[in-house]
Amino acid sequence: MGLFDMFKKPAPKPAPKPLRPLVRPGALPPHPEPQADNNFIIVILDSCRYDSFMSAETKHIAKLSGGKVEKRYTYASWTAPSHYNLLTGLLPHTSPEHVYASEYYKEDFFNYNQRLGAKGIEFAKMVPGLWFPELLRNQLGYKTHARVSLPVLNPKTGINRAFDSFQLMDSHNDMASMLPTLTFESDRPSFYLLNVGETHYPYAKPDEDSSMWPRISGVNGVFRKMNDQIDPEHPDFKEEFQFFDQDKLDQLRERQIDTVRYLDGVFEQLYDLVPKNTHIIVTADHGELFGEAGYFGHGPIMHEKCFEVPYLEGMVR
Repeated sequence: MGLFDMFKKPAPKPAPKPLRPLVRPGALPPHPEPQADNNFIIVILDSCRYDSFMSAETKHIAKLSGGKVEKRYTYASWTAPSHYNLLTGLLPHTSPEHVYASEYYKEDFFNYNQRLGAKGIEFAKMVPGLWFPELLRNQLGYKTHARVSLPVLNPKTGINRAFDSFQLMDSHNDMASMLPTLTFESDRPSFYLLNVGETHYPYAKPDEDSSMWPRISGVNGVFRKMNDQIDPEHPDFKEEFQFFDQDKLDQLRERQIDTVRYLDGVFEQLYDLVPKNTHIIVTADHGELFGEAGYFGHGPIMHEKCFEVPYLEGMVR
């Protein structure tokens, strides 16, 4: 310090930076003030292929879109990756020709301004997490919720991120039991992801006797049974099974169509329940094969019927 420096006024201290609330690992930050007006619900009819939905000739579901049901295509052929993709904000696509993917993505995301009743959503804030529930909750002030039917989406999986509540339902095939759990607040909008299991194998309504269902394991069931089924002395183990004949496959397809007819009544209840300012999307995570080209089901299958899904959206009032 020089001789005259001691007479100088000390330089003002820089203003302290505003403190950000500490968030424990796994905990969620406080909700900001809402930046959107509409509640938003995505209903995923698990495994429901487009032509099964159309064959059901529903009376209530399509009221959402004035009777219009689009054929769209999913980005994945089974439940977990398809739901992950949906929660990046990318909905089933129209497979447009002569269009760069980036241009399609931009239009698809821009449409959320209208769906959510928001203006100028800052989609750049999704980077680097690329997770739509985070944008909804932490930027737009939504309460975020998930109600899932399939165990492969249970709350301990990575898909449970940025949700205020995430519930695996007691039954895999009872959409009606989800409805009493839906609540809507007056001071901020709500987002709900509803994964509906009636349309998933074995295509069963809630009141059916489960002892009569044929049993084929999904990924969740395969993991649980692997230790019991694998013989250490035969590492090339392959489970023996009798593939369904075409008559049985036709019956199973009719069962899926019948579950859509049943769900039509549950949707009527949903539409009566939601507040006026609620935008709803109804679609599926993937399709299903019922004997076409020798395939049944979905997953490790490359066939158009595994990717064709119904798509409709709108507001019921």
